[in-house]
Amino acid sequence: MKKLEEMIKRPANRRSFLKNGIAAAGAATVGAGLLAGGSSVLGRERQDDGPDITRGDVAILQFLAAAELIESDLWQQYNELGGVDAANSGYVAALSVLDGDMPQYIADNTDDEISHETFLNAYLASKGANTVNLDEFRTLPSSQASGAKQIGRLTNLMQLTVDTSWWTRYRSVRNPDLGATFPQAIPSLNVGQHPAIPRTDAELGDPNNISNHVQAIANTAGFHFAFIEEGGSSLYPTLAQKVTNLEVLRILLSIGPTETSHFQTWHDKAGNAPPVTDGSLVFPDFNSPALSGEDLKKNLIMPEPCEFISRKLPACSIIRPTATQGGGAVAAINGFIQDGLFIGHKKEFLQLLLSLASEADEAKREL
Repeated sequence: MKKLEEMIKRPANRRSFLKNGIAAAGAATVGAGLLAGGSSVLGRERQDDGPDITRGDVAILQFLAAAELIESDLWQQYNELGGVDAANSGYVAALSVLDGDMPQYIADNTDDEISHETFLNAYLASKGANTVNLDEFRTLPSSQASGAKQIGRLTNLMQLTVDTSWWTRYRSVRNPDLGATFPQAIPSLNVGQHPAIPRTDAELGDPNNISNHVQAIANTAGFHFAFIEEGGSSLYPTLAQKVTNLEVLRILLSIGPTETSHFQTWHDKAGNAPPVTDGSLVFPDFNSPALSGEDLKKNLIMPEPCEFISRKLPACSIIRPTATQGGGAVAAINGFIQDGLFIGHKKEFLQLLLSLASEADEAKREL
């Protein structure tokens, strides 16, 4: 395995970078000595007349580029088996139980994440900064179900342990930034390892006769969609507080709300997951009178006003968390690790991601 510093790639110029293809080439970067000399990258070669960006700004953009590469990878897997171009299957039919437009939403979410990582890397290149390429780590196996491309993956969607506490968090008047914790909406989904995509043709299922197992896979996907996007909803405003350059701030404030838009969509659809039991995995009936309390009520998808900044201040409807401890870059990567997204990777990949994340979290706004 190469040392982290040896993975740093700097494009010679914007034209050669675009010629190589961002979507395929992506990027790679890390290391305390990433940007030598001074607090900005202006000492390095520049390719436009834009404003200065600091080392901290670059670290934040590089981490977000890595995070978007990871998101693009997982959404491409969902899209291959459940998007608009996927063959008709029991899995597609089961996803459509949550909403008839699920295949289109999956395809659109995939396009959005690809556009994010493409833009972030292109912007870094335009400033003469290092871009992020994770291709060396595309080593995880694909699903063997028909329709899945047989290529190396960055993420594992077949052994997930999904945190569903986002559901109760957004219905609560308490805030994780002030120390609150929240119960799981689907406790059994947060225990063990569960597939969110079909692993074989047998799990693609019959669209005319959806089995409990196939519906459980689709339900798992529905809750995982929201888990992924609520993380992005918190990550962008958390890191925006550390940005110095106004143009970089504009980028974070422009991309972040699209992640929240995704989350709101998937939050709504997850509530339509039908009750089903598949072995030890149990999805409840969210329409049951027994679940009428606000912690689980399915149509309460608007963020409940909660304590914010100080318990002495009035409650406010917000994205949360937005403090580094709960919503920062390292917290995001640890969340992905606990989710099972990286099962099968060597420790060097996790070390790379955590190093990128640490540099992003350590960035400070320079005035």
